[in-house]
Amino acid sequence: ITHKTDVGGVMLNLSSEQAVREAFEKMTTRAKEKRPDADIIGVTVQKMVSYPNSFELIIGTKRDPVFGSVIMVGMGGVAAEVFRDRALALPPLNEALARRALESLKSWPLLRGYRGRPGVNIDRLIEVLMRFSYLVADYPEIKELDVNPLLVTPEDVIALDARVIIDREAIVHSVRPYAHLAIRPYPEEFVTERKLKDGTAVVLRPIKPEDEPMWHELLASCSTQSLWFRFSYLFKQTTHEMATRYCFIDYDRELGIVAEVEEDGQRKLIGVGRLVADMNHETAEYAVIVVDRWHGHGLGGLLTDYCLEVAKRWGVKKVVAETSKDNARMLATFRNRGFELDEKSDQDVVLVSRSLV
Repeated sequence: ITHKTDVGGVMLNLSSEQAVREAFEKMTTRAKEKRPDADIIGVTVQKMVSYPNSFELIIGTKRDPVFGSVIMVGMGGVAAEVFRDRALALPPLNEALARRALESLKSWPLLRGYRGRPGVNIDRLIEVLMRFSYLVADYPEIKELDVNPLLVTPEDVIALDARVIIDREAIVHSVRPYAHLAIRPYPEEFVTERKLKDGTAVVLRPIKPEDEPMWHELLASCSTQSLWFRFSYLFKQTTHEMATRYCFIDYDRELGIVAEVEEDGQRKLIGVGRLVADMNHETAEYAVIVVDRWHGHGLGGLLTDYCLEVAKRWGVKKVVAETSKDNARMLATFRNRGFELDEKSDQDVVLVSRSLV
């Protein structure tokens, strides 16, 4: 019975054992009368929760045939179907996306506080939304899930009721990780720390959209020759449109592995290795660039080794790349790692490949 209030299936403010017993009899009797087809096996007994200055919201998810799992948040309780004050978002949610969804609600001013009425705990509500989206992202078995009402108060957020529908096909048949999502979550599993030849600690991790300022600085620190070897064309300066291509990526098919160091208390990117896989993850194209000041420290080889490791974990069978015939440093890196070099071409580029199986 999805909407329990429709069959008199909710009893509140019960203050004694006898009141609970009587409520049980009334609820089950009414439910059987209004829904004789339902198989009623019992009831749920919860602590009575009542807070002044609270709001009832709803958060939920449903599997869309095109966009996959979609997150919904809006006004909840018995009024959820009446007012339809809702916002939709694609999981997983970060803090900015969760806040943006809340700010789009008509009831947002009420949540912030209105005419002397205190606002709710927005930070806690955002955290709950993010955690809910992680739950949806990590469990493809969840076909539908509603938390309604979700009581939000100036102090906390409390789930009062929930329902879930399980996709049994996802349990029986194994599926590719995050295949039920339109946006793959940030691949935390590829974050690691390594050391350069001189012992410098370097964090290797997938690039993020918020890395854009450091990405611009990285390319601004590269020589014209390094930029030509990497991109095969020259540009006066980087643009946001370029950064969108390289920093805002689909982690299901692309990975930009950045090398990050700390200098004078500031985080900096000093190199990027990039993998772009085909639709079936059979083959991945590889490219790398290292800031000139860090040439000779083994960073290009370190990025190449780690990207090969990532490609294997990705299930890629073959890695291919191309570089200039004049890029002796990169050609040596490829040779030392067992790449096959096709140097017979009349063009100025050398095609390289390596099987991972």
